[in-house]
Amino acid sequence: MAAKKDVRSDKTYIISTDDTDNPKLGAKILSDGRESLFLDYYFGYKMVYDEAKDREVAKKDRKRETLKLYLWQAPRTPIERQHNKEVLDLAKKIRFEKGQELLDITEGYRLKKDRKINFLDYFQNYNDNYTKKDIRMMQIALQRFKDFLSDTPEYRKFAQSIKPEQLNKDMMITFTEYLKSRSIGEGAKSIYQRFKKVIKYAIEHDIIIKNPCLGVSIKVDEQALKKDVLSIDEIQTLINTHYDNENPNIRHAFIFCLYTGLRFCDVADLTYKNIDYSNRLLKFEQNKTKGHSGASSVIIPLNDGLLSLIGVASTKYKEESIFKLPTYESCCKSLKRWVKRANIDKHISWHCARHSFAVNILNNGANIKTVASLLGHSGLKHTEKYTRAVDKLKEEAINSLPEFKI
Repeated sequence: MAAKKDVRSDKTYIISTDDTDNPKLGAKILSDGRESLFLDYYFGYKMVYDEAKDREVAKKDRKRETLKLYLWQAPRTPIERQHNKEVLDLAKKIRFEKGQELLDITEGYRLKKDRKINFLDYFQNYNDNYTKKDIRMMQIALQRFKDFLSDTPEYRKFAQSIKPEQLNKDMMITFTEYLKSRSIGEGAKSIYQRFKKVIKYAIEHDIIIKNPCLGVSIKVDEQALKKDVLSIDEIQTLINTHYDNENPNIRHAFIFCLYTGLRFCDVADLTYKNIDYSNRLLKFEQNKTKGHSGASSVIIPLNDGLLSLIGVASTKYKEESIFKLPTYESCCKSLKRWVKRANIDKHISWHCARHSFAVNILNNGANIKTVASLLGHSGLKHTEKYTRAVDKLKEEAINSLPEFKI
């Protein structure tokens, strides 16, 4: 009989056939011809200190309870078979009752209420192990959630510690409203998408069983350009403006983005290896779409002005960065100071350079397919918002003319 069971190396096997059972009923084969029944509980993950890594890591939290009930391993008589049937029925009833108790304790989650797992610490641990390029946005998402808890009277009690089971749909609805009040355009949606990454990861690893974000979304008009753009005249004003202790690398990199449409993450990663001097071309792969888009590779022609910003590298240092930039935060602070010194009354972030590039070349007659290619868009959907921005600028230009009477 034992040979037909899926017996593991420790001489145990699981009797429960439903993967969602918690606890699961199992048996251990004994040397005296009996099987000892047990329940295996799974509580998700807990944060434990890892000496090798010198930090806390998530570790599976399990528990085994022996029922002190026994089956005959190979029943030979009607009495032994009846015994097995009755004992197994009893064990299944106990498993069901224990499962219901666990659900009552956790209010639908697999974590016990008395467990000391802080979702904020879990989020931080997730970020500490995050290796993708949008790590800065992940950090912003965590900080924004902490701000939300601190700034919202209803949830202020969770500002320092909140258990995964305390996240619910009502909280998420309030959180999305908070994000929309703090961010412009697609910012709130981007932050919420990063937050949901952690929720999804926690669900996949049985930290959370019910998704609190289900049915809660942030919708924006993706065809509307809500960020400020710099006109050609404003760009020239900015180029003509200098201030004390300015960083020439930041200055050159931002101007380069204004005339090529590159994102910060891409311009920061540019090396001289990306430059084809003989054909006057810039070739690179976009960090945002690398590995999951056929349009991740971008080729941009370089004119004399752009080549002068790049300069020439020694053949021995092709892997050297073209623009040696400090952190994104430091670059943004310098840009803000630069724009203010130029007396440009607009909220200009680094990404506004990309928007300004698209709007300005459309204004100067470039067709939408060319703009999409230069920006590395896989289709025209994301490029069309710039045509709407151009139409708005044209309307504002016409309305700026003095009224006349006939």
